[in-house]
Amino acid sequence: MLRELAQRSPHRKNQPLSNSGLQHHFRTAEAPVRSWTQMSSKLQTLSCLSLILLVWNQVPGLQGHEFRFGPCRVEGVVLSELWEAFSAMKSTVQTQDDITSVRLLKSQVLHNVSDAESCYLVHSLLKFYLNTVFKNYPSKVAKFKISKSFSTLANNFFVIVSKLHPSKDKDMLSISESAHRRFLLFCKAFKQMDTEAALVKAFGEVDILLTWMQNFYHL
Repeated sequence: MLRELAQRSPHRKNQPLSNSGLQHHFRTAEAPVRSWTQMSSKLQTLSCLSLILLVWNQVPGLQGHEFRFGPCRVEGVVLSELWEAFSAMKSTVQTQDDITSVRLLKSQVLHNVSDAESCYLVHSLLKFYLNTVFKNYPSKVAKFKISKSFSTLANNFFVIVSKLHPSKDKDMLSISESAHRRFLLFCKAFKQMDTEAALVKAFGEVDILLTWMQNFYHL
């Protein structure tokens, strides 16, 4: 009897699975595959959502950051980035200014500027900084090793200027002339100083300029 059982046992082991057995086998094998596929799909969806949120948080224009200089609108510039850039250079730049009794951006230039005037005035001031102050500052930038912060500030000033379009309508003539008179006061004070001293002074007063611009910034 033992010999007979021994002969039957291997024969049973090699018998093919029945249809029901095959179905059970493949269902068991497919279960983890389907589970992983579903999990992978969910992870991809979460990754996409995370990426969208990351882009939303990092792209300035998407969050509604905006300068409103009267009718002139400037999107895509984050004021805090300008402050961070200047703060990284502030002590280095301002310690070079030995003439503390003179101020270029005085109250007569920036005080009580109307919304209508603001577009003309900020356009003139930022163009002056780009074409006169920043343009003649590269040697000092290299010397003080502030190129990254300097570039951030200059690039953002350029973006703002490029998006400002002050009206040239005759109805706005008196307003544009008022803004121009304010700008000329700044230019006059700048020209009365030695060129190098004036450049250092103007750069050191960027914090005054940003404080004024902040009045026209909206989230």
